[in-house]
Amino acid sequence: MTDHPPLSLHRGLSPSEAAARLAADGPNELPGGKSRSVFGIVAGVLREPMLLLLLAAGLIYLLLGDLHDALILMAFAGLTIVIAIVQEARTERAIDALRDLSMPQATVVRDGRKVTIPSREVVRGDLLAIAEGGRIAADGWIVETDALQADEAILTGESVPVSKIALDGPEPDEPPLPGGDGVPYAYSGTLVVRGTGLIRVSATGPRSRIGAIGQSLATLESETPRLTLQTRHLVRWVAAAGIGVSVLAVVLYGLLRGGWLDGLLSGIALAMSMLPEELPVVLTLFMTMGALRMSRSRVLARRGTTIETLGAATVLCTDKTGTLTQNRMEIEELRLPDGAGFRPGDDGAVFPEAFVRLARTGILACPEDPFDPMEKAFHELAARHPAAPLRDHAENGWALHHHYALDPGLLAMSQVWGNGRQEDRLVAAKGAPEAIADLCGLSAAERQAMEATVSGMAARGLRVLGVAEASWGDATLPESQRHFAFTFAGLVGLADPVRDTVPGAVEELQAAGIRVVMITGDYPVTASAIAEKAGIAPGGVMSGGEMAAIDDTELARRIGSIAVFARVMPEQKLRIVRALKAAGEVVAMTGDGVNDAPSLKAAHIGIAMGKRGTDVAREASSIVLLDDDFGAIVTAVRLGRRIYDNIRKATGFIFAVHLPIAGLAIAPLLTGWPLILGPVHIALLEMIIDPVCSLSFEAEQEEADIMRRKPRAPDSPLVSRSLLTWAALQGAAAVLLLLGLAAWANLSGLEEPVVRATCFAGLIAAVLILVMANRSFQARHRKGHNLTFAVILGTVAAIFALLFLAPPVASLFHFAVLEGPGIAAIAVMAVALIGLLTAIKGRFRATFTR
Repeated sequence: MTDHPPLSLHRGLSPSEAAARLAADGPNELPGGKSRSVFGIVAGVLREPMLLLLLAAGLIYLLLGDLHDALILMAFAGLTIVIAIVQEARTERAIDALRDLSMPQATVVRDGRKVTIPSREVVRGDLLAIAEGGRIAADGWIVETDALQADEAILTGESVPVSKIALDGPEPDEPPLPGGDGVPYAYSGTLVVRGTGLIRVSATGPRSRIGAIGQSLATLESETPRLTLQTRHLVRWVAAAGIGVSVLAVVLYGLLRGGWLDGLLSGIALAMSMLPEELPVVLTLFMTMGALRMSRSRVLARRGTTIETLGAATVLCTDKTGTLTQNRMEIEELRLPDGAGFRPGDDGAVFPEAFVRLARTGILACPEDPFDPMEKAFHELAARHPAAPLRDHAENGWALHHHYALDPGLLAMSQVWGNGRQEDRLVAAKGAPEAIADLCGLSAAERQAMEATVSGMAARGLRVLGVAEASWGDATLPESQRHFAFTFAGLVGLADPVRDTVPGAVEELQAAGIRVVMITGDYPVTASAIAEKAGIAPGGVMSGGEMAAIDDTELARRIGSIAVFARVMPEQKLRIVRALKAAGEVVAMTGDGVNDAPSLKAAHIGIAMGKRGTDVAREASSIVLLDDDFGAIVTAVRLGRRIYDNIRKATGFIFAVHLPIAGLAIAPLLTGWPLILGPVHIALLEMIIDPVCSLSFEAEQEEADIMRRKPRAPDSPLVSRSLLTWAALQGAAAVLLLLGLAAWANLSGLEEPVVRATCFAGLIAAVLILVMANRSFQARHRKGHNLTFAVILGTVAAIFALLFLAPPVASLFHFAVLEGPGIAAIAVMAVALIGLLTAIKGRFRATFTR
């Protein structure tokens, strides 16, 4: 503990009082939530139907003695458990990130002396000393202030600092809400950008406002991706159907042939032929590869399945500051008293001489090394226009003599400059336009003209400051800046500029049917102007006050017409997301501050900024834009839609290809033919050929109209009736032709190994044809290269050659080497299948691929 000289007449707590309160209230930090044990997580995951199906398939392979394939399925089961454990830790990491926002040290007054202590030891009733550049360690009422201003963006989302005043009178029972000037209350985690102050701490740890956000974040559950839910349902349905058909096959075989053991083996083979274990493999693979592709565009997908969900988003909720805008202030317009205006524009633009006095006076009214973003904007203006004489006072030896601070009675500040070579000193003032008008003694007509100009500038989203100048010849400076004879120099309009990539990104998102909604703590007029600059489609504006006056049902009814939410508090952001979800929307939410964390986690897809974003926002999100590029959201949406398209293509292929496999497995039971497919053959198909073929769909390029479509219906199934019909037609066509091939082989008197080899070779050819038929939704496959598919063709050709042309390998799988008649029959079947599928796709494409 470090001692300092006395700060004020306030003595603060005694060490014994502080120790007692620390023991009673606990440390000034966010508590860790109760976490499940690893065993509890595993037990929960083991109840998941998808994992049960993987384990059941692995058990079948173990019973069949195929340890290699069983281990593959067990590995996927283990991966599922690991992912669940990682997800469980996300909330704890978010709370840890919140804890890190607190400053590690704090200065308090105890027994009349300043002492520096760890911030976790700050207690209720402490007198907390704060100064420019530091983070505030706890919530409390301000009892002393000297030009105190704080940046509360992490709570309100607004980058413009707010001025603070000292509490006049007893402490109210309830603390005020953050945001707005003249609030005698300070909030933990916020940054002091100017002045000093003394706070009487009223809330620490989880009782502070930032702590309440952390607690609400800890109780929220992440949204389960829709595709995962749909896949689980699909797996249940297929598993039930497979069990039913395999039981029926065992009964039929036993009754018709009397061989119950052989029937049981055939039933197992049939069940294996209908188990779509490729579905979880495809889902995991596609999401992992999608995340890898997205990372190359500087977008980090923290949960792979959210990439697909983003492709289904119908509404994108975005905060303004730091997301649509650059989270800094820039001078956008200068206005002279006569109404003449100039917009500085690009770097190096010619600076009119008539506006030099206004800009130079504004710079002189700012500290030379400011914290305030608006004051930084004045200095940046001079840096952008080096040819203009905006800083000639520095070259001529002018020095700052005195500073008149901002106070609640006069929202203006002045700085007095002199060069030591002349008696008159220069006084530069800036502040709220009405305060500058008072200092300048403007007439009623002049004031009315100024107010009209201010209103027009504010309607375009500008924050307006008035600027004035005066000279002072006496050696003694007055006590108040009101005693100077100021002359009105003009108005300065500042704005947090929209990011360059935002208008184009918003236009592309809206063309894709995604409604963009802006949520901000700013005033409605400013928010509407920014929304217009960003290109957000016109719509209604709702303030936080209006939202508080209506219930959730009314909000859900009206929310579809609102484009801008203004003057919104953090808990209202969460309410907006929930209302949109209740209205059936798939909600994506962007943000970068602590105030955004609960809504980021509650949304279907949370998108955080990587550079400017807080740790808690990144940890609560599922996607992070590493370069803070709003335009990268378009890339993510495009990739998400491509992934979903390719998953549907792969799913259609999987359903289609299982029909001929099942058909060849069950046909001998009904016809009396020798068994064509045994468990080893189906295992070969399922664990080698089908998954390898599925890889080709992941590498397929996007469809031409991918960003011109409306988002799919939120409740649309992964396998729609149309897609299922298309898959069934493909599979039926393949079944009929393969059964024809099998009938020819059996009726030709070929030996059993030759029949089996002919049918299996025909099945492999059918698999490849089905892959080609499902590569695109178009009747003719579009131009483009898929190197993966070319590699797959080569791999399958090598497998084909080994199985049917190499006698040792052929005999291993109970095949015979193929000869001329069998090869010719397979070629005829393949050509017929290609022609049939082409005709069906050309005639019914629009119906089957919706």
